[in-house]
Amino acid sequence: MTPGVTTAGYIAAAVLFVFGLKMLGRAETARRGNVVSAAGMLLAVAVTLLARGLALRWILAGAALGATVGAAAAMRVPMTAMPEMVGLFNGFGGLASLLVGWAEYHRWVALDQAPERPVFSAVAIVLTVLIGGVTFSGSLVAYLKLAERIPGRPLLFRGRHAVNAALAAALVAAGAALVLAPERGYPVFALLLPLALALGVLAVTPIGGADMPVVISLLNSYSGLAACAAGFVILNHVLIVAGALVGASGVILTRIMCKAMNRSLANVLFGGFGATASAAAEGARGEAKPIGADDAYILLEAARSVVFVPGYGMAVAQAQHAVRELGQRLEENGAEVRYCIHPVAGRMPGHMNVLLAEANVPYEQLVEPGDVNPTIGTVDVAIVIGANDVVNPAAREDPASPLYGMPVIHVDEARTCLVLKRSLNPGFAGVENPLFFKPNTRMLFGDAKQSVTALVAAFKDD
Repeated sequence: MTPGVTTAGYIAAAVLFVFGLKMLGRAETARRGNVVSAAGMLLAVAVTLLARGLALRWILAGAALGATVGAAAAMRVPMTAMPEMVGLFNGFGGLASLLVGWAEYHRWVALDQAPERPVFSAVAIVLTVLIGGVTFSGSLVAYLKLAERIPGRPLLFRGRHAVNAALAAALVAAGAALVLAPERGYPVFALLLPLALALGVLAVTPIGGADMPVVISLLNSYSGLAACAAGFVILNHVLIVAGALVGASGVILTRIMCKAMNRSLANVLFGGFGATASAAAEGARGEAKPIGADDAYILLEAARSVVFVPGYGMAVAQAQHAVRELGQRLEENGAEVRYCIHPVAGRMPGHMNVLLAEANVPYEQLVEPGDVNPTIGTVDVAIVIGANDVVNPAAREDPASPLYGMPVIHVDEARTCLVLKRSLNPGFAGVENPLFFKPNTRMLFGDAKQSVTALVAAFKDD
């Protein structure tokens, strides 16, 4: 394949990446955007293999094995486990970039095949190993937290900031030593790799589960930056473009997540949010008002405007299809139905959007808090399904609350707030929720799917 054809193929792949990413920004075009981006990646891989004349036998065998494992995992993983799967994808993306940098350095040192620009290549290798290592180990910790294999709360220890600073300084020193003397720096490289892995673990461990959407988006950005650095290592233009797009979009998404919580990225990464939050807002206790499914049905049957507010509890109960059916019954009964999604609801960015899209909820019924809050007082019933921190009125009313200042959905201002939860326990942030004791709140205790199914059955019987 001639260089001109290769360049044209890379340009076409980059264009597909850009348009695919733009389509991912809107719910109604997200699926097509995913297909367009995948087509761009397929084109980029095909052009690279044909241009370099590589031995396709082993490459195709590896691709077939990876595709088999990936397809099996994608088909078997439940939608509730999608956040941890995304975390693993981020981690393996960082690991792949790390291995590319490692392979190039080994070829340079062990096989004595020095690149044309040694300083540039050495810097690119250091960045690839550093960012890829932090992404891989940090993503594994995020996966373990999301899968509840380790505690989701922040795991703090005294002097952690000093330890992380010392690790970062050691990484800078090792990287500088490798750049200055790359041809005889394998012992330094052997030190750089475990330091990067250790920094990833120590950076994510102190972050609580409530901040996982920010962590996931940030690690996604890291994986893109690692891929971009790997592109500079092997001088592959399309890899540089793809990595830069992922890195930039991840940073933008991280900023959106932080803005949705009214917190800085530094506070998320270093604040240890949630470690002591459970001790706060003890004054939120009161007397909750339980309600049965039959009485809840009477409440909904008379409603003319209903807003669903889904949260992680809906994902755990796998209640999205039942929620969609209840919404249809309410519409048939003459009610206006909307689904209000907070940007940080769930365990990853867009978690609730994914679940509701799976249940075929119309895109036009998905709204943001800013679209609902100004007129929430006219809503007859706000149905909170497993959400907690994103509807906590203490974020507006209690300056002592760790959530104070965070933009939330004002469900407590609706005429009636119906909360579906298993218990009165606080959410992932560990903050007590005074919403449960508001005079207009009714608690429908139990599994969310069973509760919603009972409401649907009541509509059918009627």
